[in-house]
Amino acid sequence: MPSDLLQTMIEAAQAAGDRLKDDFAALSGLDVRFKNGPGDPFSEADLRAEETVKAMLAAARPAYGFLGEEGGLAAGEDAEHTWVVDPLDGTMNFVRGVPFFAVNIALAKAGEVVAGVTYIPMMDEMFWAETGRGAFLNGDPIRVARTHRLEDAVLAIGIPFAGKPRQQQFLHEIAQLTPRVASVRRLGAGAVDTAYVACGRFDAYWEQSVSPWDMAAGAVLVREAGGVVTDTLGRDLDIMGGSCLNATPGIHAALLEVLQPIDA
Repeated sequence: MPSDLLQTMIEAAQAAGDRLKDDFAALSGLDVRFKNGPGDPFSEADLRAEETVKAMLAAARPAYGFLGEEGGLAAGEDAEHTWVVDPLDGTMNFVRGVPFFAVNIALAKAGEVVAGVTYIPMMDEMFWAETGRGAFLNGDPIRVARTHRLEDAVLAIGIPFAGKPRQQQFLHEIAQLTPRVASVRRLGAGAVDTAYVACGRFDAYWEQSVSPWDMAAGAVLVREAGGVVTDTLGRDLDIMGGSCLNATPGIHAALLEVLQPIDA
């Protein structure tokens, strides 16, 4: 059973997800805008979802800080604890009518993620995990896949679209990996990709330019499901560090060899 605090996170994700379902059903009426060009949309749905999550979490722990994609960082009286939230990961999918998007809620203690929830509304899939207590999907325990060879692996990757750095790094990685692996996937929502690693649908997910709210919840999900979570250089994950690699133990080392910077 989830702790009381994690239960609050689950309820907040459910409430935000229910509102997103309503907004998804009425896409034609949404006002879609862009933060950093055509590859970075946001809408009223993002804002409403973040407001929903923030209000519910603040009611439970008013002293905690809050780091959200839409509202930025609001420091709390409790400097050790911070909520890290992406109210709608996969906004491009959402505004284009593609049902792969998620609500991501994580709790960081002194910079380390100790609890996380990823809710995929259109699939009604609620993933959650707490440090030392395992990872779950709709209440059932989950584990990463047992894949040990790159040749058998199904990989998920975040592609750097226009305006993001490390384009050449991405091209190098794809050129090295596509001849060697079973498949490569890009769902357009890193939260979904990471949750799918945690439950064994994918064998790894990585991205070279990723925000803390996109990677935080998934880090504890994959770790508690038996996976390995680092940055793309193999170091302990820093959610503010800009890169992540989540993988089954059997292929993590092999992936790190491919992900070495080409400009090192």
